[in-house]
Amino acid sequence: MTNQLSILLPAFNTNCSQLVEELSRQAADISLQSDFRYEIIVAEDGSTNQETIAANKAILDLENCRHIVQEKNIGRAAIRNLLTKEAQYECLLFIDSDMSVGKDFIRNYLTTDAAQVIDGGYILHRDDHRWKGNLRYLYEVEGEETHSCEQRTRHPYQQFHTSNFLVQREVLIKHPFDEQIKEYGYEDVLWGRTLKENSITISHIDNPVLFVDFEDNLTYLQKTETALHTLYNYKDQLEGFSQLLTTANRLKKNRLDGIIRALYRITQKPIRKNLISTHPSLLLFKLHKLGYFLSIEEETR
Repeated sequence: MTNQLSILLPAFNTNCSQLVEELSRQAADISLQSDFRYEIIVAEDGSTNQETIAANKAILDLENCRHIVQEKNIGRAAIRNLLTKEAQYECLLFIDSDMSVGKDFIRNYLTTDAAQVIDGGYILHRDDHRWKGNLRYLYEVEGEETHSCEQRTRHPYQQFHTSNFLVQREVLIKHPFDEQIKEYGYEDVLWGRTLKENSITISHIDNPVLFVDFEDNLTYLQKTETALHTLYNYKDQLEGFSQLLTTANRLKKNRLDGIIRALYRITQKPIRKNLISTHPSLLLFKLHKLGYFLSIEEETR
């Protein structure tokens, strides 16, 4: 069991004060029972919502907590590298700021056998009534089984996510996230490949954070399209780490990509209209992602 821990939360327009309070409570309880030392650092990555920034400043009243405000958004990769440099301890626990945690969340990590990287995973807060027309929620529900500890262990590098993981500081100092990725998406997948190439082991455990809130359909669709541009820009490095990329490459190999692009041009507007509606289709979402990705290549010629 490590006796020192830096708990690091990158944030963007998210009120994470309650999450930090719970993490602080858990860490303080462990500290009272042992020589455990900890710190919690929240780094605002160019947040523009002054209300959430002000709310997050409340964590400064908690012991061993810091609040860093980055005036400029530097991206999901760079903000994690910055937090790594700011951390004073050698064991780092990264948590997305829009998650919730169970009552023994920190202790579960501390009692896990030491490893260079430990992925705790995430689960959904199921509320089919509230989120019945939410595209992100429906997408996450469909893929829920792939996020189980058993499935993640089968594909440890491909199934790595940055929402909740423990890492030795020296690993991230030597193998930082790729800061060339400025936009949303795939920085975690690319880092998973980096770990594999450098024979750094990932242990997957069942210590999930809880995914409780979901963006509206238009916002999620725009984020997805941004991520597809990132995937295209890093397609060579991400080969074998993206099912969508594998499918696109297979279509190109069989000279079927042109047909998909032509069909996409005809159907793009009605598909997009469906996806931002209150009854989005996951099948149309998958078709949109494939058609959109193949169209990026055509646009860049």
